[in-house]
Amino acid sequence: MKAIFDDRQRAHDPRNFMANGQPLPNPEQPRRIEVLSDGARAAGCAFEAPRDHGTGPIAAIHSPEYLTFLSTIHARWSRIEGASDEVIPNIHPDRRTASYPRSAAGQAGFHQADTACPIAAGTWEAAYWSAQTALGGVDAVLGGERAAYALCRPPGHHAFGDLAGGFCFLNNSAIAAETLSKAGRRPAILDIDVHHGNGTQGIFYHRRDVLTVSIHADPIRFYPFFWGHADERGAGEGLGYNLNLPMPRGTTDAQFLEVLTTALARIEMFGADVLVVALGLDAHENDPFQGFKVTTPGFARIAQAIAATGLPSVIVQEGGYLSDDLGANLTSFLSGYRT
Repeated sequence: MKAIFDDRQRAHDPRNFMANGQPLPNPEQPRRIEVLSDGARAAGCAFEAPRDHGTGPIAAIHSPEYLTFLSTIHARWSRIEGASDEVIPNIHPDRRTASYPRSAAGQAGFHQADTACPIAAGTWEAAYWSAQTALGGVDAVLGGERAAYALCRPPGHHAFGDLAGGFCFLNNSAIAAETLSKAGRRPAILDIDVHHGNGTQGIFYHRRDVLTVSIHADPIRFYPFFWGHADERGAGEGLGYNLNLPMPRGTTDAQFLEVLTTALARIEMFGADVLVVALGLDAHENDPFQGFKVTTPGFARIAQAIAATGLPSVIVQEGGYLSDDLGANLTSFLSGYRT
């Protein structure tokens, strides 16, 4: 399988994020790149760099106002006397229609949904090339590849059109799907990260040209809390084009595969001719976030079920954090996809 990665994705390296009021070491570390790339190579993948598609495909999903913020905020934040090394907001508006402040602190609150998306000096560069990596996966599939793996880091599925969150800045899966749609294809996004892809849902919630399906831990007691419930089905023209399949904490291989059957049936009824797989490996039993109990062999079975649809697939890396099993989990998934 062809794999895509750009080395500039290493530039994003914030040291801390905040959870439960405490500064903690950031788990979305550059070290993930080595572990994931080794896992992909063990599955027989050969890596190549993406071409630069420019900001156009990114701006098709994210507002120019937001992109201006991402590309300039760290330098502006650094000019605040006594500011932290990384941009972490301390105030948020109560609505998206609130007035737009001029201050760096105010804009950080407007464009960062939580304290788990710290912006460091290299964040914009890394996020930009993470998005280009997803577009490289699109190029491969449009060029005739059955599947391509995009090692996107930082991940993207918690990013809305003008809002970062949950270690995500640019929504790589949404950018890939939008580009496929504009190329005349009919894409579905299947998100199998343990966390709901709330940004992806929000981007396409009022649209009917892209189907969004997510299998994730029930958000009633799990991040992102406010999105991902089963009654969220889309709105306006998009009503019925969003499917959430929340599952209980501790979901096993068999339970996951059972609900995956429902997800794939919906994708079939949509008439998708191409698939974007938002691949989170954090559903694993030993992932630090401890949401599901999917095993390493279970990822191969999940991949086999998805591959059996016969749909050309752009596999976009989302979550999955450092553990002794992370690389093996990716090897299992990608190997399963090929069999």
